[in-house]
Amino acid sequence: MRPFLSFLLVALFVLVQGLYESGLFAQQNSLYDPEHIVEIRIDFDRSDWDYILDSLKRAGQKERIPAGVTIDGKRFEQVGVRYKGNSSYFNVRKYHHRKLPFNLKADAYIDGQRFPGGFETIKLSNGFRDPSFIREVLSYEIARQYMPASRANLAKLYVNGEYLGLYTNTESVNEDFLERYFDDHNNAFFKCDPEWHAKQKEGCPESDKASLQYIGDEPACYSTYYERKSHRKNDWEKLIELCYLLNREPQRIEEVLDVDAALWMLAFNNLLVNLDSYTGRLCHNYYLYRLPDGRFTPIVWDMNLSFGGFRYAGLGKGLSDEQMQQLSPFLHYKQQNEKRPLITKLLRNNLYRKIYLAHLKTMLEEQILSGKLEEQARSWYKRIDEEVQKDPHKLYSYEAFQNSYDQLTLAGKSKIIGIGQLMEARQAYLSKHPVFQGEAPQIEKVEALRFENELVFQAKASGAQRVWLAYRTKGPGHTFKRVEMFDDSGHSDEMAEDGIWGIEMPYQSNVEYYIIAEGKKIACLFPKRASFEYLRVE
Repeated sequence: MRPFLSFLLVALFVLVQGLYESGLFAQQNSLYDPEHIVEIRIDFDRSDWDYILDSLKRAGQKERIPAGVTIDGKRFEQVGVRYKGNSSYFNVRKYHHRKLPFNLKADAYIDGQRFPGGFETIKLSNGFRDPSFIREVLSYEIARQYMPASRANLAKLYVNGEYLGLYTNTESVNEDFLERYFDDHNNAFFKCDPEWHAKQKEGCPESDKASLQYIGDEPACYSTYYERKSHRKNDWEKLIELCYLLNREPQRIEEVLDVDAALWMLAFNNLLVNLDSYTGRLCHNYYLYRLPDGRFTPIVWDMNLSFGGFRYAGLGKGLSDEQMQQLSPFLHYKQQNEKRPLITKLLRNNLYRKIYLAHLKTMLEEQILSGKLEEQARSWYKRIDEEVQKDPHKLYSYEAFQNSYDQLTLAGKSKIIGIGQLMEARQAYLSKHPVFQGEAPQIEKVEALRFENELVFQAKASGAQRVWLAYRTKGPGHTFKRVEMFDDSGHSDEMAEDGIWGIEMPYQSNVEYYIIAEGKKIACLFPKRASFEYLRVE
């Protein structure tokens, strides 16, 4: 028996090792494990690789050249490589820095080839205007708790044996990403990032970048501002319908937009002063995906300038440190800026505005007031300190890295506010903001009761003017419908006006739901992270 047992143990070891190496077992998350700094080596056969890649980039082409790529010791042949980025490429190249951003595609030349964990694409950013090295990874860590968002960590990059330094390694928003979050990837999909050097086509109205303004029914007018990633016949028509209803018939917006997901994104951008986004002057850096139920959902992207790394809100000159620290939760809405319809049109709706404020308050309490952000940031600083010192091509000084949490630092000629310097003052400002003062509704208990072929939902809520049940029956890829609940003597509640709100519906299995209590100024949700988190009736 002992020889057989030894053989069995060896066979098991070989099998497990094979699963790790193939990306089908624990390697699934190691490419983006925050505790792990990935080592990536790119080896080109040709000596003129930089000239070719730069020429393609300057021509606005996305062609690639092949290279061997080694990730943590595992070799991949014929990987497609190109440069990526806009400001992070051209501004860095202008000053002859070696540390340029890369995009690697595993199956560019070999069908079906995947990186460890089954990933198709690796996107490596160079930390442009981020002396901390961690703005992007911190932002994604927060975002993933409230909305679909990429995984990210750091990587050491070598090209033809030369160490280029420490990069941000961010999960691509692609078909694999869509499948993971929505169980679907076959619908209309757009990257909302204008072609910066392209001119609007003759005869087309102007749009303020990818702002979702309605500029007519001609798809060609939108192609300058939105990059179609899908290839369905009526993709452009669906995007135009979204723009039309948002601007002209906002009362129908829930027909074409996952409003709650949009409110989470807007609250996130505002809290973290992430102005290199839909919210800021350039109005870009997000994706739109049309869910199977016909509604678009936004997906955040590119956050190296989060936490005040970009100072332009699109309402005049750049903001001072104090203006960023005291950025109004009603930016653009207060000015009734029609160039930001996703903000102004949604926040004009009383319920949407109260839910937006509830989301803002939840993130403020859970991430900032709790001390969690500072704890995570300090942990990252400690983890990468030695690697930053060793980075031979870092864009900014080691001293700037050391000071980048507590004080203003220089990134070239740009003044970058410290992460903690911004957020400590921001939490003090928002905590005292009038909209968060006074009594807010509270949800104390929620339950779903089954009576034969009927489901009764009940919520005990105080301080609420109205209470809503949000539910769905088809799972990921479908948005929640909303129905009003009642505080009366029905719905298995014996007393009216006792703070117990209820609603009934025919029994269905696998109902997912959450509760919204609407107060005078602000709403309350249960669970607080709804609709990203929710309750379930089996």
